[in-house]
Amino acid sequence: MGTTIGPGVPYRKATIRPYRPEDESLLFSLARASFGDQPAWSDAGALTALETDTVFVAELAGEPAGYAALEQEGDTVRIAQLLVSPLHEREGIGHQLLDYVEGYAISLGAARLQAVVEEDNVRARDFYRRRGFVAVAAGLCELTLPQR
Repeated sequence: MGTTIGPGVPYRKATIRPYRPEDESLLFSLARASFGDQPAWSDAGALTALETDTVFVAELAGEPAGYAALEQEGDTVRIAQLLVSPLHEREGIGHQLLDYVEGYAISLGAARLQAVVEEDNVRARDFYRRRGFVAVAAGLCELTLPQR
């Protein structure tokens, strides 16, 4: 029997890789389908993040299952977007992306990893809180990173 991450939910090992330009359309569609009805949603903002942020894509069987878009400012790395496809929720993809992003931030020598979280997104706030993040401002939580 395989590893599970919750009652009857299988853990699926994802491959995490850097963003490629040909990912843009699919990742944008995924983000829009997941968040397009949210008041804070912006087509232009999502496209800009995909085009200008550091983006890592989680794949299952060669297909995108989620992604993380990161911004760096000084000694802080900020997760502007972390998204898992609704088809792959509760399979550990978000945890794997966050683990990868945390390792990436540490490798850069960042002191803090922040995550942008909409105030009404209780599920995301709980996800980050369980991983040790604390609220530092409205819509922003933070994790202090170990130093190399």
